[in-house]
Order: sequence, then C-alpha cells, then structure tokens
Amino acid sequence: MDPRTGILACSIGCALACFAGLAEEVAENEVSEKESSAPKWKVTTAWYHFSNDTDAGDFNVRYTWKEVGNLWLGYYLPERYDDSQWRAGWDSQLDLEVVRLLPSIQVASTDFVGGSLAAETGTTWFAGVGYGRTNLKPYVNLNFDPNDSYSVYGGYRWAGGASLSALWVQDIRENPDQRHLHFIYRTPLPREHRLTFDVLLKTGLVAGRTIRGIGASVTYDWARTFVRVAYDPNANFAPEDLWRVAVGFRF
Repeated sequence: MDPRTGILACSIGCALACFAGLAEEVAENEVSEKESSAPKWKVTTAWYHFSNDTDAGDFNVRYTWKEVGNLWLGYYLPERYDDSQWRAGWDSQLDLEVVRLLPSIQVASTDFVGGSLAAETGTTWFAGVGYGRTNLKPYVNLNFDPNDSYSVYGGYRWAGGASLSALWVQDIRENPDQRHLHFIYRTPLPREHRLTFDVLLKTGLVAGRTIRGIGASVTYDWARTFVRVAYDPNANFAPEDLWRVAVGFRF
C-alpha cells in the first residue's frame, strides 16, 4: 500500500476515520427493545490482504457505556512494523426527539486527531447528514471512506427489523474527486441471527487516473459473534485492491 494514500487520512466516514463506521452506524442505530440487556463489550480481529501480496492485522475492543457512548481501542499491525499504530475513539448517539446527533472523536499514536458530527431524523423513513474533519496527521484509515468529508444518507426500516439505506461520502479537503456511494441492506434472521450486505461504488483519482470501482462486504451475525468478508478495489484510493476478513464476539 502506498504510504501516503494508504496510511494518511484520505478519508472511518465512513470505519473509523472521522466517519469510521458511519455506513455501519446507519444500520446499528436501529435500537432494539432489548438494548438494556445487550452485550457491553465487542472484540474484533481483522486480517487484510492487499493485491501487492502484503498483509496486515487489526485488533479492536469496544465498550458500550450507556450514559457516555462507545469507547474503543485498536492496534494496527502491518508487515512493516514501523507503520503500526495505536488508535482510540469515542462515539455516541444523542436523542433530541426529532433529531438524533451522532458525534465521534478519534486519536492515534501519530498525533492524529479527528472528529465527526452527523444529524439524523425519522424512524420508518430516515435521513441524515454528516461532516468529518482531521488534522491530516498519519492515520491508518480502516473504514476506507474519506475522513475529511461530508456525507448524506437515508433509507427505510421495516417493522420486522430489516432496513435498506444509501450513504454518499465525498472528500471535501485534499481530494475532492474521491467519492463513495454505499447501498446497505440488513435483515434479521431466526434465532437472533442477522445478515448485512454493503455494496460500494467508488470513483476518484488513483496515480493520476480516474478509477471507478465496485466493492462489497457481507456480514453474518449470530447472537454473540459475527464474521465479515469484504472486497475493496483501490482501497483508500491507492493502487492496491484489498480483501479483508473480520471475526468478532460480544459479551
């Protein structure tokens, strides 16, 4: 992976970068009536394989504190150990009745600081806008969406718990040509299982030429564990394509 486009904040979005996980946040904001008994801890291990035959790992632990939000700590370990990085962050949801605010903050061991704020409204039909900003210090962007960006998203939630949404993320700082469009479908399955599809359409400059790519991820959740497999062409708008596999559990 190119050390500038792959490690510097590009562009988290959606992650966690400034919108680290905003694509996932669209789905995870579907609050269950069983929230009070939901697991407080989430531990994730991920493996990344780039098309230049390099690999990396990521280890992440998150704690959900009802009064405060989500607190997380991560460690990224590539083949070149010198590019390893500690990361930490906070995100939350503030319910103001008509509007829900989704703030987040991220820091990293390379003096990186970033933050984002999104505002969402609606229940069955919902829509939101977001804005992210960083100090442009080196950051391992494992969300792969632009960080210094704005986002617009919306969708529909069915009574049975399924949802369909679209998320647009565009860089508004160093690389305004870089754009992501996600289509996300999540559906509950029997025995507290869940299936999520995220199809990504992307366009932007890579090595001086405009690329258009299609990526996707599939996540299967059991009651306490999950597996995610994803393909991202020109990850972080670098020349390399990326496969990633993540396994996690909640307790």
